[in-house]
Amino acid sequence: MTVSTNPSPNPEARWPAIVALFAIVGLRLALPRSLSASPAWVPLVLVTLIVIPTELARRTERRQLNRWLGFVITGIVTIDMIWSLSLLVDALPKHTLAPTILLRSAATLWISNILVFASWYWRLDAGGPNARDRRAVHGEGSFLFPQMTLDASDRDSSAHGWSPGFIDYLFLAFNTSTAFSPTDVPVLRRWAKLLMMLQASISLATIALLAARAVNIL
Repeated sequence: MTVSTNPSPNPEARWPAIVALFAIVGLRLALPRSLSASPAWVPLVLVTLIVIPTELARRTERRQLNRWLGFVITGIVTIDMIWSLSLLVDALPKHTLAPTILLRSAATLWISNILVFASWYWRLDAGGPNARDRRAVHGEGSFLFPQMTLDASDRDSSAHGWSPGFIDYLFLAFNTSTAFSPTDVPVLRRWAKLLMMLQASISLATIALLAARAVNIL
C-alpha cells in the first residue's frame, strides 16, 4: 500500500504518553525500598528533567532530538522496572516480604509492565509519533490495526484520517499482559514480536510468582 507523506490533519496528542511515564514513576512509590535500585524520588526527578527538553524539542520541530530523548526516558523507566522485578524474584524464596507487600509490589510491577511496553510500541511503531504525524494515512506499520484493513479513502469509513494513538498501544500492551497475545492486532515486524514476547514473559513471571507464593501461604 502506498503511504501518503502529506501531514496528518489531526496531529497525535502527546499528553497520554507523558501521563503514562509519570504513572510509572508514581507507581514506584508503592514499592518497598528493598525492591528499588534508588530512592523513589530519583526516577521522578530524571523523568521530569528529560520530559521538559523532550517537549521543547518537539515544539521547535527538532524531531531527531525529540525521538532520542524519548528513547532515553523510556529506557530509564524500563531498566528501573526490570531491576525491581529481579529484586522481587530474588526476595521471594527468602520470605523477606510480608504477603500484603508482596501482592502490592507484584501488582505494581504488572501495571508498570503494561505502561512501559505501551510506551515502547508507541515510540517505535511506523517510525514513532513524529513520523506518523507526517502521514495523512496510517497504512503501514509493525502492527496491523483493524482500521488499516478498511478503505481509508471512504470518508464515511472509520479508517478515514485514522492513525493509532497511545491508547491503541496501551490496549495492545494490556492484552499482551492479560491474554498473552495481541488479540485483534496482528504483529508484523520481528522487533515487535520480540518485544511482545518479553512483555508476556515478564507478565507471566509476575503472575507465576504470586501464585507460587499464594500456594506456600495457604
